Amino acid sequence: MIRRALGGVVPLGAALVAFLFGAIMILALGANPIDGLVAILDGAFGTRERVATTAVRATPLLLVGVGITVAFRARVINIGGEGQIVIGALMATAVALAIPDTPRPLLLPLVLIVGMIGGGIWGSIAGVLKAYASVNEILSTIMLNLVAVQVMNYLLRGPMIDQAELEGSRIPQTERLTDNAALPILVPGTRFHLGIVIAVVAAIVVYVLLWRSPLGFRLRAVGHNPDAARASGISVERSLVTAMAISGSLSGLAGAVLVFGSESLRMVTDGSTAGFTGAAGFNGIVAALFGALHPLWTIPSAFLFGSLLTGANNLQRVLQIPSPLAVALNGIVVVFVVSSGRIRAWIERALDDRAERAERSGGGADPVAAAAGSTSGGGDS
Repeated sequence: MIRRALGGVVPLGAALVAFLFGAIMILALGANPIDGLVAILDGAFGTRERVATTAVRATPLLLVGVGITVAFRARVINIGGEGQIVIGALMATAVALAIPDTPRPLLLPLVLIVGMIGGGIWGSIAGVLKAYASVNEILSTIMLNLVAVQVMNYLLRGPMIDQAELEGSRIPQTERLTDNAALPILVPGTRFHLGIVIAVVAAIVVYVLLWRSPLGFRLRAVGHNPDAARASGISVERSLVTAMAISGSLSGLAGAVLVFGSESLRMVTDGSTAGFTGAAGFNGIVAALFGALHPLWTIPSAFLFGSLLTGANNLQRVLQIPSPLAVALNGIVVVFVVSSGRIRAWIERALDDRAERAERSGGGADPVAAAAGSTSGGGDS
C-alpha cells in the first residue's frame, strides 16, 4: 500500500518543489508569485473555453504518455514520440487529401487508423533494430525523429504543399482538409472535440491490455525478466517489436488528432518537429513519468501538464514576464519529476531495510517467548 502511494506522492512532491523554484524565478523578475499562480489557474480553468483548450493541449500528451507506459512494461525506452506523431499525421493527412469526398462515418475512422498505422510502423523500426540487431532504442528513436522531420519538410514544401502557397509566402502547409475528416466538437463554442474522449478511452484500453490480457502478460514478463520469459516460451524479440509498435501507434494517433482536431484543419509546420507537435512527443514522456508509468495515472498527469502549457500563456500576458520563463518552468518540472524516481527508489530501499530489521528483531523474540511459554506450561502441569 505504501509503495503504491509513493508512486503518486513522490512525483507530486517533486512538482511542488519545482513550482517553488518557479516562484523564486518570478520573484527575481520583480513579479508576485501569488499573482503568477492565479494567472496560471485562470489561464487554464478560468472559462469553459480555457478548460477545453487545456483538454486539447493535454490530449497528445496523454496518447504519447500511454504509449510510453506500454514500451516501459517491456523494458524499452521510446524517445521517438515526436517522429511517430509526425509520420502518423503525414499518412493520415495524405489519405484525407486523396479521398476527400468519402463520407465522414468512413473517412474519420480511416484517417485515425492510418495515423496509428503510420506511428506503429515508425515505432516498430526501432523495435526491430533493438530486438534483432541490439541497437540502443534511445539512439535509434532520436535518429528517427530527425528523419521524420526531414520527411515532413520535404512533403509539406513539395508534394503536399497548398498550391496557393506556391505563389505566396510558401508556408509549409497542406491545403485545408475536408470537413468529413474533422473531429466532431462535443461542447459547442469550444474546441472540446472527440479526440479528447478517444485519448481517455485509449488509456483505459491500454490498462486492460497490460493487466487483463495474455499479450499484456507477455510484455510485462519480458520487462521483468527476459531470460525467464524466453525460457517460458515467450518470444522476447517479438514482444519488443510489439511493444514499440503499440507505443508508436498511440503517438501516431496523437498526430492524426493534432491535424483533424485543429482549428485550421490542415497540417502545418515551421520547419521543425516542435513546429507541428508542440513538443508533445517529449512532454508526453514527462506526463508518463509523473503518472508513475501507469496508463490510468497518466490521465490526470497529462491534464496537469496541459494546464501548465495553457496557463503559462496567461502568465506571460498578465505579469508581462519573458516567454522563456514559461519554458524554463516546464523544464524545471521535468528535471524534478525525472529525478523523483531516484528519491522514490531510495525511500523504498529504506522501507525494505526497516522491514527487514523489524522481521529480524521479531524473529529473535519468538524463541524466547516460546521458551518462556514452554517453561510456564511445564510448571502448570
